[in-house]
Amino acid sequence: MNKNVIHLIGGFMNVFEQKLAELTQAGLKRALPPIQHDGKWIIADNRRMLNFSSNDYLGLASDQHLQHQFLQKISENEPLVIPLTSSSSRLLTGNFPIYQDFERLIANRFQREAALLFNSGYHANIGILPALADKNTLILADKLVHASLIDGIRLAGVSFYRYQHNNLEHLTQLLTKYATQFERIIIVTESIFSMDGDIAPLTELVVLKKAFASQCHIMLYVDEAHAIGAYGEQGLGMAEVLSCIDEIDFLVGTFGKALASMGAYLVCDQVIKDYLINTMRPLIFSTALPPLNVAWTAFLFEQLPEFRRKRQHLALLSEKLKQAVQQKNSYPLQTQSCIIPFVVGENEQAVQKAKTLQQQGFYCLPIRPPTVPKGTARIRLSLTADLTTEELERLIVCL
Repeated sequence: MNKNVIHLIGGFMNVFEQKLAELTQAGLKRALPPIQHDGKWIIADNRRMLNFSSNDYLGLASDQHLQHQFLQKISENEPLVIPLTSSSSRLLTGNFPIYQDFERLIANRFQREAALLFNSGYHANIGILPALADKNTLILADKLVHASLIDGIRLAGVSFYRYQHNNLEHLTQLLTKYATQFERIIIVTESIFSMDGDIAPLTELVVLKKAFASQCHIMLYVDEAHAIGAYGEQGLGMAEVLSCIDEIDFLVGTFGKALASMGAYLVCDQVIKDYLINTMRPLIFSTALPPLNVAWTAFLFEQLPEFRRKRQHLALLSEKLKQAVQQKNSYPLQTQSCIIPFVVGENEQAVQKAKTLQQQGFYCLPIRPPTVPKGTARIRLSLTADLTTEELERLIVCL
């Protein structure tokens, strides 16, 4: 290889090494953890630790009874009619009956016209907004929406503003200023925010949507990633709790958290589904999820109403931990969910606190900027329904 080329490549490598050194110095360098799973336990560094960092909110991921039920159900069909791969985009040969059956089930449960499946929540959020937004669209997004939504907004290439977190007054000011300047405004939020565990004022957002309807076509986009399965009488998320499913134009949820699987969905009007099938690039140009994976998700989703006791137990654990953290931590807690932040401030403090908790038998992880604002590094305590009250009390003693 030419010496000049080698020198040039070496220069690029030095840039990457320097960036990594800077991340290390700031206490922000990440690495993939070498861990093993055993139900609600994590095994790492020769330690067996209770997992307080999982998004498996209902504790279904390691439920062997459910796994056996599912495997027995699909094994009744000989030969196997649910393949292990789709081998194609759904628009080519990768569409299977289980996808359409599941989409009908989702739409019926939410009592809406249509539902559409995606490979992940990230796929959904980086694809829907770019497909729907045009130069006559303004996006108003909550300041703390997930990175996938921020990326989707940027990919849309349209005008956007990020209103102060859950600040209805600021959002109203933006709507007042811009409602007559655009044909369509899409308000984007999560229902439960992943780092603080607080809840968006969905009812009030619906009121705002209606209040400005005469000036502009206002649409509401809500990501229920951390709510679906874990909240609501039927397990349909915060939109069910707050009785506003019908008012949300784009109701997105994921299957990789409480539903112990992989993928995502959009609940919407039929015309929106048809339009996305024709315009949404991550949907059009991706190999579809394995049909077996979709069948497992549908198997669990169908049983969501039956997991009511798990949701009740999760709520009790959440309230108990919230009260304990409030007593031990000066940071004002806004959480109304099973995500409880224990804020320590600086990056190194969060890393050290996590190490201490792990040494005491609790798999807790540090969350640092840019995931959270500077100066609010924390331990993100995430509860699951398979934890017992006694196990939680042991953690509380160690906080």
